[in-house]
Amino acid sequence: MTQPAPTTLLCAALQAAERGWHVFPLRPRDKRPALHGETACPRTGDCAGGHRKWEQRATTDPDRVRKAWSTGAFNVGIATGPSGLVVVDLDPVKAKDLKGTPDGVTSLQALCERAGQTVPATYRTRTASGGHHLYFTAPGGVRLGNSAGRLGTHIDTRAHGGYVVAPGSTLPGGVYEVIDPTDPAPLPEWLYALLAPRQPSRGLTAAPVPVRASRYAAAALKAETAAVAGAGEGVRNWTLVRAARALGRFIPSGDLDRHEVEQALNSAGLAAGLRENECRAAITSALNWSIANNPRRAA
Repeated sequence: MTQPAPTTLLCAALQAAERGWHVFPLRPRDKRPALHGETACPRTGDCAGGHRKWEQRATTDPDRVRKAWSTGAFNVGIATGPSGLVVVDLDPVKAKDLKGTPDGVTSLQALCERAGQTVPATYRTRTASGGHHLYFTAPGGVRLGNSAGRLGTHIDTRAHGGYVVAPGSTLPGGVYEVIDPTDPAPLPEWLYALLAPRQPSRGLTAAPVPVRASRYAAAALKAETAAVAGAGEGVRNWTLVRAARALGRFIPSGDLDRHEVEQALNSAGLAAGLRENECRAAITSALNWSIANNPRRAA
């Protein structure tokens, strides 16, 4: 694939910066940052006060953007954290994947179906490998990090500490291009509930710990049930689903008993204000999913 002209990539960087997205140069036809590392830091310019990494050096200043792209045809990186973005990265199936492994798009569709939601309409790009990036504005007052596989097979997310390759950039195998120019939508609450950091409430009564539970499994049970009981309206159902999926992986190994997990989560769900039939249906479905997708499940 032909390398785009430096002016084309400069325009892509400026367009992203105009949206308020913090950009920094990536190596030509590559996804790696083009900035120096700490060991080679000259301690001048941006780094006069000490070495600054790519997330700290990313900028929306058009003059700085022009200066950075004046020396080469650099691809464009968008630092998602400073840009106030959460990007859902839907990867294609890889050569090493087992037959029948879903790609990220298929996994997201399945996730939305289970949630009773439609696939969100938002700013979307196609990656050089044929995957998709869905851009969302990050919720205020929280700091989401990156995730890998937390939402499903071949679904990653990029927020604080992460970056994505901007449209207009190229790799040897393809180009990043916009396929839906819709402005980024706010991250849906139900997706946030699956990605939010777990912050159990200390004031809640801890769930009884099974005698045979490992220390790690017991801590997980305590944390997850407290998180469910303390979840607010709008996210409590998905907090329950997430907790059941997290705890379900301890069942095939025998670290937790399914009946005890169901009882603890049901009590926590009721404490959060959910109806019993809602709790039981959500818990059963989520535990079944977790056990079926656990690589350690019994034969």
